[in-house]
Amino acid sequence: MSEGLVYLQVTRGAADRDFIFPQESTPTVVLFTQNKTIVDSPLAARGQHVVTLDDLRWRHCDIKTVQLLYPSMAKMQAKAQGADDAWLVKDGFITEGSSNNAYIVTTDGTIVTRDLSTDILHGITREAVLLCAGNLQLRIEERPFTVEEIENPAEAFSTSASGLVNPVVNINGKPIGAGKPGSITAHLRQIYVERSRASAI
Repeated sequence: MSEGLVYLQVTRGAADRDFIFPQESTPTVVLFTQNKTIVDSPLAARGQHVVTLDDLRWRHCDIKTVQLLYPSMAKMQAKAQGADDAWLVKDGFITEGSSNNAYIVTTDGTIVTRDLSTDILHGITREAVLLCAGNLQLRIEERPFTVEEIENPAEAFSTSASGLVNPVVNINGKPIGAGKPGSITAHLRQIYVERSRASAI
């Protein structure tokens, strides 16, 4: 594999089907590889189209589990609406994407993303990208942002392990900024890729 990903899944172990899990069991590890164009992704070059959907997930979204039914349903619903992904909404605020963290860039250049809580997955790519943004001395606000705020940002993007920094150019059928990947998003993606490659050597 020249480019792609390695997916790793760890469980507490195998046992008879029961809602009460054994106190002692042998953990299992499953992993597989997947060929995928990540760095020169066509989606990153074009920019994502997203729609907003209600966040109907359980209350501990900070825990990454194999319970991905609703994120899968949300992504399928987004696809049925002609979009690439969905950003989830709880109480009028964006939580995150179906399989990524969500960001907007305000007209004054501030990067806004949801603060850490049980409402979102504490993504390792999120942490690394915010570190890159801080090193570039970009302004960052970690706070909930509203559905109304995503109507007129200068830019928007998402982050994930396989999507890296992925621009969002359209939300609910409305273009974001100029309707193409923005300069801050593009710069962050470039820096993130460069630093990832440097740290792998």
